[in-house]
Amino acid sequence: MSTSKKTILVTGCSAGGIGAAVARELAGHGHHVFATARTVAKIPAELAGLPNVTTLQLDVSSDESVKEAAKAVAEKGGLDVLVNNAGCGYTMPLLDVDIAHAQRLHDTNVWGALRTIQAFSDLLIANQGRIVNISSVGAVVNTPWIGAYASSKAALNSLSDTLRLELSPFNVTVVTIMVGTVATPFHANEPEVVLPPSSRYAAIRDTINRWAKGQAGPKGGSVDDFAKSIVEDIVGKAKPAHVWKGANSGAVKFLSRWLPTWVLDGMMRNGQGLDELSKSLAQ
Repeated sequence: MSTSKKTILVTGCSAGGIGAAVARELAGHGHHVFATARTVAKIPAELAGLPNVTTLQLDVSSDESVKEAAKAVAEKGGLDVLVNNAGCGYTMPLLDVDIAHAQRLHDTNVWGALRTIQAFSDLLIANQGRIVNISSVGAVVNTPWIGAYASSKAALNSLSDTLRLELSPFNVTVVTIMVGTVATPFHANEPEVVLPPSSRYAAIRDTINRWAKGQAGPKGGSVDDFAKSIVEDIVGKAKPAHVWKGANSGAVKFLSRWLPTWVLDGMMRNGQGLDELSKSLAQ
C-alpha cells in the first residue's frame, strides 16, 4: 500500500456512526470514497455532498444488493480498500435469545462482511488492495447479555485472520480493527429488551435494559477522534494484523491476554446484575 490517493468503499455509513465518520475523514484526506448504507437517505448530507464522495445503496445481507454495488464500483474504475463496518447489535441473555434474530445478526455481522469481500475480491486483487474489518473488543471478553453480538465479532475475527493468510499470495492485506467504546447511536438501533415471561433473568430486567440502551458501563470516546485514529491503518504502508483503537481498547487487550480467567470473569460480572440475581435466588 502506498500513501497515494485511494479509492475506498465503506459500508454502514448512516449518520452518527463509525462508518460515516471514517468516510468523512478519508474524504478529507483526498481519497475517493464510496459511502454506502442500506438506506442511502440515512447517509449524512455533509458527507454525501462532498465532491469526492459517491453514495451507493448497499445492504450487506443481500446478495443482489452487494453484487449491484460491486458492479457500480467496477464501472467507475476499481477499488483499493474495502472497509467492512456495517453491523448491528443484540442484547439478550443467551437463554432467552431469539435464534432467528441472532441468525439475522450473524448474517449481517459475519456473512455480510464475507459476502462483500467475495463480491469485491477481483477489484481488490487487481489493485493489491486492503480489507479492513471493523470488529470489537467484545469479541475477546465475555460480557454478559451480548453473547450473540460478541460471538459474531469473534467469528469475524476468525474470518479476518484466515483471509490474511489466504489472500497473501495476491498481495491483499487484511486488517482487523478491535474497537473499544465509541460514542455512537449504536444502542439506539436496538429494540428494548423484552424478556419472555419465563425468563430466569426477569428480576434484573431493568439492569439488562440499561446495558442495552448504553446507559451503563464505560462511556465512549468521540467518533470523530476514533475515525482520525485509524486513517493510517486503512491507507498507510504498514501491514498490521490487529489494531486496538478507541477508549478502553488497550486495557481490554492487556486484561484479556494476561489476567487469569477467574479474575477477568469477576470484572465482567461487575454491575451486570448477576450478584443481585444470585442473592435473590438464594433467598
